Amino acid sequence: MNTSTDRIERQILLKAPRARVWRALADAESFGDWFGVALKGKRFIAGEYTQGNITYPGYEHLVFEALVESVKPEHYLAFRWHPYAIDPDADYSKEPTTLVEFTLEEASDGTLLRVVESGFDRIPVERRSEAYRMNSGGWTEQMENIEKYVAAH
Repeated sequence: MNTSTDRIERQILLKAPRARVWRALADAESFGDWFGVALKGKRFIAGEYTQGNITYPGYEHLVFEALVESVKPEHYLAFRWHPYAIDPDADYSKEPTTLVEFTLEEASDGTLLRVVESGFDRIPVERRSEAYRMNSGGWTEQMENIEKYVAAH
């Protein structure tokens, strides 16, 4: 396994208490607001799927679907999904998923949020590099999105 292409890691210091950051992450509707997916009336429950239409311009025809792996209040949220699954005619169900992990830690100036997405080396080779590249840029943008969301809420 090549760790430089198997995982994406991002972190950001959010100038907000852990409880507020946790609500932005673990409340599905709040998550959807900053992440760009309509998860109205949804909850993140370990062992269950959650899904909703993507609201990001140009991707509205796609459905976000994730299997929630773990929810540890105010500390850890993890889900599995098919990375950069943007072809509406493709059947991704037989492909391995990547694991997305959010970890919260107290920091002197707020809350440190870390996100790690791992498992890219298991994605079919014909999609792997594009999925990695797109999700790498996507997580950079999502860290900015949650920072703005937490500051406004």
